[in-house]
Amino acid sequence: MKIAIAQLNYTIGDIDGNTSKIIDAIQRAKAQRADLVIFAEQAVSGTPAFDLLRKTTFLELCEDALVEIASCCDGIAAIVGLPILTSAGTISAAALIQDRKVLRYVGKKYITARREMGFLVPSKGYEYATIKGHKCAIIVGDDLSREHDFDKSVETIISINARRYGKGTMTYRYEMLRNLAFVEDKNLVIVNQVGGSTEIVYDGTSGALNKQGEPVLMLKNFEEDFGIFDTRAKSAPVQIPTSSSYRTRLIYEAARCGLRDFFRKNGYAKASIGLSGGIDSAVVAAIAVDALGAENVHALLMPSPFSSDESVEDAKLLAGNLGISYNVIPISEIYTSVVNTLKPVIGGTEFDSTEENIQTRIRTVLLMALQNKTGHVLLNSSNKSENALGLCTLYGDTAGAFSPTGDLYKSEMYDVARYINRTMGDPIPESILTKEPSSELHPGQKDSDILPPYEVVDAILFRMIEEGQHREEIVNAGFDSEVVEKIHSMIMRNEKKRYQFPPVLRLSSCSFGHERLMPLTNKYGD
Repeated sequence: MKIAIAQLNYTIGDIDGNTSKIIDAIQRAKAQRADLVIFAEQAVSGTPAFDLLRKTTFLELCEDALVEIASCCDGIAAIVGLPILTSAGTISAAALIQDRKVLRYVGKKYITARREMGFLVPSKGYEYATIKGHKCAIIVGDDLSREHDFDKSVETIISINARRYGKGTMTYRYEMLRNLAFVEDKNLVIVNQVGGSTEIVYDGTSGALNKQGEPVLMLKNFEEDFGIFDTRAKSAPVQIPTSSSYRTRLIYEAARCGLRDFFRKNGYAKASIGLSGGIDSAVVAAIAVDALGAENVHALLMPSPFSSDESVEDAKLLAGNLGISYNVIPISEIYTSVVNTLKPVIGGTEFDSTEENIQTRIRTVLLMALQNKTGHVLLNSSNKSENALGLCTLYGDTAGAFSPTGDLYKSEMYDVARYINRTMGDPIPESILTKEPSSELHPGQKDSDILPPYEVVDAILFRMIEEGQHREEIVNAGFDSEVVEKIHSMIMRNEKKRYQFPPVLRLSSCSFGHERLMPLTNKYGD
């Protein structure tokens, strides 16, 4: 049997647009004489649809679209994902279409993602179907990692998914797929979505494995793609990259894809960013240029009384290398005016974080004014290390419409910057890569004044956040106990800032506000 895999980029709520893409892929599959064409989980509706899954009209439109899709399936079978309203609630289903008729719905049994809980209800799970004389098991979503012992007469397992990208999850995914195909002695075909849906990005990477657990077809990462797996043909195994450089490439492509689709699917065209001469804004600017085009990115350089001349020159050089327009707006006079105006209220004898934060809030006022006047959507250029520790200013550098890098640790920002230079012709000046990290909020300020090197900080943060390790475990692993306690304390007392972040693209397996959501008011760990 020839199975066509249609890896497409869907938009939530664009039922007509999604349906058109699906029908186009059906026609392509028919032209290539495929017996079956498969589409991702909730392809018709787009996902995650959240409360749209509770709207009867929305669900009826999805079913109407399915009838239109089925009418095109003459001479070919199709499996299409969509939400279906049942007496128990809305399920995530795979619709099996043959001879222009919807024969049945196969529902998802396990609702494991927070973005689905409360919006979807469990169904009975995978089912068997004979398609063109070929017995298949049809399975939806995360059920694939939980179900085993398929009937011996099944030749091919077909899994339709909406699996989001997360650093490190692809290694686990492939190992699970390999093991399942080998142990069950069956072909395994998986189709996934691709593209960004606000904070989530789907990596695609659909494909097929033979009965020996060898991948024989792998579609592209972060791009729409189409491929055909012939169950009767002998295919050479394909190699799946595992190097650290490949991992960094995926991170970069995920950020670019998520940013591009946030703009495209929301009807935005142009972006603005504050360039400081530091690594974070440099990386975000480079990703924005790649995703949107240099002509659609504008920067403001806003030196304060404490900004170094080197940082300003680095920011100018970066803007020139990227080919983006920019303005230099010194904020020294504004800063002095605000501080002097506040003196009767807050005093003026001691410089502290109050005066530091005024600088970044002034910059945000200017950037938001640019957004309001020109329609340039403000990009946030935070990183996960600073977000975790609270080294950011509410209504200052935490502001923005979208954060493509807020789920990347500081050390990962350097990895991505080096990848950008390798692939885009060194747009990020070497001086930005080698200078000691600093927010330049007071004379001579360096991040190292209060923290060890970010390699150490990030290693501790990863153990605390991604791996959920207790402080004692981390200390026993060789980290300084005072540093561990300090970092833990900083994380816990800054949850109030994370509650007010803009949408942050989820690139890790444990993102703030989603996989890791702490009570804003709590006494744990005191």
